[in-house]
Amino acid sequence: MESNGAALLLKQVDIRGDQYPDVERYPFSIGPLRGRQTLRFRSAVAFLVGDNGSGKSTLMQAIATRCGLDLWAQPRRSLGSGELPASALCEHLEVTLGAGSARGGFFSAEGFRTWAEFLDDIARIDPGQAGYHGGPGLTARSHGEGILAYFRGRLGVPGLYFLDEPESALSPASQVEFLRILDTFRRSGQTQFLIATHSPILMTLPDSQLFYFSDTGVMECGYESTDHFKLYRSFFSDPRSYLS
Repeated sequence: MESNGAALLLKQVDIRGDQYPDVERYPFSIGPLRGRQTLRFRSAVAFLVGDNGSGKSTLMQAIATRCGLDLWAQPRRSLGSGELPASALCEHLEVTLGAGSARGGFFSAEGFRTWAEFLDDIARIDPGQAGYHGGPGLTARSHGEGILAYFRGRLGVPGLYFLDEPESALSPASQVEFLRILDTFRRSGQTQFLIATHSPILMTLPDSQLFYFSDTGVMECGYESTDHFKLYRSFFSDPRSYLS
């Protein structure tokens, strides 16, 4: 059942890992993305969680590309032919969308600055558009403040958003504030998020889904089952033991 009766824009992703041309070549060599797998979405917010290099960002970029959305943050690593990893992987994905075309975009904390500069230019030409993007002067704010302002401005705009580690620009207090923003989006029933994250704070969002990337594949689980949560809990209970 879809959360809160929301009509999800992205319903399912099928990974055709059994059809990869060369499992020794990146991105097809990424362990968690091998084999035939299906991700079914029931909630307006789903998190992709795993260690560095587990394929979270690459898969998310490929899904966004397959949905016809622009990538405002390009991956650093390209293939020998100049082809980007997301472009190669998306040829082996099938996405099931809801009614109508997907609107939204792909964002990373790294690429948000360029996006904010673009929006500030639009606001100078057409000030009436600024309210949809968090107000004028996004680049005049700190990185984290700009991200929070942008998504507050998008609250009334339906869309499909892919976020790549947004917590890297947010303090712990700002992560809690962003968690509240996500919860408002979730309850609105108009917007869907797919978020790659390492943040145990964001993972606690009620009624969200969490897909964990491990060597055996991508599996759905609760946040307390992730290595991220277990490590944070263990570390803060006895940080000195980790210095031994």
